[in-house]
Amino acid sequence: MTKWAIKFILETVFWRVRISREAGPRYAGVAKKSDGMYKVYILKSLKFGKYYTGHTKDLNDRILRHNTGRSVYSKKFAPWKLIYTEIYNTKSEAYRRELEIKSYKGGIKFKKLIGEFK
Repeated sequence: MTKWAIKFILETVFWRVRISREAGPRYAGVAKKSDGMYKVYILKSLKFGKYYTGHTKDLNDRILRHNTGRSVYSKKFAPWKLIYTEIYNTKSEAYRRELEIKSYKGGIKFKKLIGEFK
């Protein structure tokens, strides 16, 4: 395992949910591993500055898979850093939100969501 992968794992043991103006209070605070909760997440490539949006039930495992090259698309752009997440009760809600975020295509709405638009 490379140095950046180990560092990333240690940094993300207690990952925090980014508070968004649009997200509201149900996404604020520290996210804990819980059964039945799906997360929509946005990662940023530390090397290339690209973004990846996805959804999963086990976020820590998914990020580890992105950073260790076990994900086809994202292995080219590793290492990745978690920059945003939202929590949903069902997989269909999370998937719908993932598609909505992907439809922003890096525009103003996307930049506002991740806190890069001023």
